[in-house]
Amino acid sequence: MDESRTLVDSTSEPEERAMEAAMRPKNLDEFVGQHRVRNQLSLVLEASKMRGRVADHVLLSGPPGLGKTTLAMIVAAEMQAPLRISSGPAIQNAGDLAAILSSLTEGEVLFLDEIHRLSRPAEEMLYLAMEDFRVDIIVGKGAGATAIPLDLPPFTLVGATTRAGLLPGPLRDRFGFTGHLDFYAREELELVLRRSAVLMDLRVTSAGFTEIARRSRGTPRITNRLLRRVRDWALVHRKELIDAESASAALDMYEVDERGLDRLDRAVIHALCVKFGGGPVGLSTLAIAVGEETETVEEVAEPFLVREGLLGRTPRGRIATAAAWQHLGLRAPEGAPGGWAGIDSAQEPLL
Repeated sequence: MDESRTLVDSTSEPEERAMEAAMRPKNLDEFVGQHRVRNQLSLVLEASKMRGRVADHVLLSGPPGLGKTTLAMIVAAEMQAPLRISSGPAIQNAGDLAAILSSLTEGEVLFLDEIHRLSRPAEEMLYLAMEDFRVDIIVGKGAGATAIPLDLPPFTLVGATTRAGLLPGPLRDRFGFTGHLDFYAREELELVLRRSAVLMDLRVTSAGFTEIARRSRGTPRITNRLLRRVRDWALVHRKELIDAESASAALDMYEVDERGLDRLDRAVIHALCVKFGGGPVGLSTLAIAVGEETETVEEVAEPFLVREGLLGRTPRGRIATAAAWQHLGLRAPEGAPGGWAGIDSAQEPLL
């Protein structure tokens, strides 16, 4: 994966996690953005403390990098309870889940990331554990097998998923609170940057914050990653104050443009407009044209381009929208929806 793609990838690399942990908000008052989810979750937690009971199970959904793990940690901190962290892919069978559940203490918060990737046997065990705080341990095989009920201490499960539609209905219905995290507005990302800059002891102008925020794809994880790269650029170039010009120069060097597009994003819309006349073109053909795997184009580049209104998906294939032509400085044909019909692939830049 090239450097610019790493910068705007919303997943977290192992070496970044220590830095992210140090910069995470510790309570709901410090958490920036997601006002609706934050207020609703605050009410759920406060009511649980007033009743003297563990909080309801919480399901957090949304794209990666928006704060699901941070909110899980905040739930444990607000409830003054220990936190146990695992993930769906790490739990291979029901026995793995039973071992985790049986070792929980009363009131403990269990965070399961990518919960939609749990195995079916583990899912079915989790149903009973969430509802009745009990699991059935199967001893023996065949006709002689016996189910031994094991009572569990009350606990709170916080599940996180990037694909809520893949969760089975029975599992989803057992969560007492469900919150969906949305992409951040530029103003909210600026607040995230201001807090991070204080923690990193950086001097940044308001225009510098704005420049970084508008290239961050609406994602705090990317925002903080770009800020670290701008910090490195400023350190090497001996810039004590990071302004808009410095931020722009640093991010231009990493090939992250003013809308947050990286090399692959621009290659996709350039191929659509110039090589294929705006489309429609099949996904595999488009992937070959940009020298990437089909899955990379579909899962990494395409969601952001669609959300930005630069690429459209039709039954006949992908098309470039008028905004894509404009972003590349090319003139879209008049009267062509999406800018794909009757176009010569050799386009002249807009004057």
